[in-house]
Amino acid sequence: MVEPYDPLKYDNLAGNVVTALLANEPAQLSDHTPFVGCGVYAIYYTGDLSYYSHVSSKDCVSPIYVGKAVPSGSRKGGKEGKVDSGKDLYRRLNEHAKSIKQAENLRLEDFRCRYLVVVQVWITLSERFLIRHFHPIWNRVVDGFGNHPVGAGRNAGRRSLWDILHPGRPWANPLKATATQEEVIALIERARK
Repeated sequence: MVEPYDPLKYDNLAGNVVTALLANEPAQLSDHTPFVGCGVYAIYYTGDLSYYSHVSSKDCVSPIYVGKAVPSGSRKGGKEGKVDSGKDLYRRLNEHAKSIKQAENLRLEDFRCRYLVVVQVWITLSERFLIRHFHPIWNRVVDGFGNHPVGAGRNAGRRSLWDILHPGRPWANPLKATATQEEVIALIERARK
């Protein structure tokens, strides 16, 4: 039996947002005029690091990372319905650009992005759909790219795999490494198979 198409099914609704995101031309991660809004984004790698050769593409086909930016305060119930009140998505992309600039073995010019300002209710669903669809390596294997600096008194934590592979963020340096770069690269290689 053929299942009828339900345009209101969550995956179909999220798919509409993803289609709109992917229709945007990729831009340099560093080239953004300030804009207002929250939403979702995909970051692409175009460089020549061998362990990322399976996602590196000048055509921006497979994102290395996808994420979301929700209105500040929304996690605690603030700013309900005020999606266009801030530059949260613009700020989030700039945070990522700063992390890449701080990494000792990455070049910001090797990164592109697509982004889409989205009505708040669809942001988290769309991010989840993007992760499930593309399996971005920085979301699934090399976790930690989207991390923020740890709070005061939490410096005894562990360094993320992303910060082990791409050292340089000053706030991550004091954290304890639980793997080597070679072990993180081996995880990437296993995930490719």
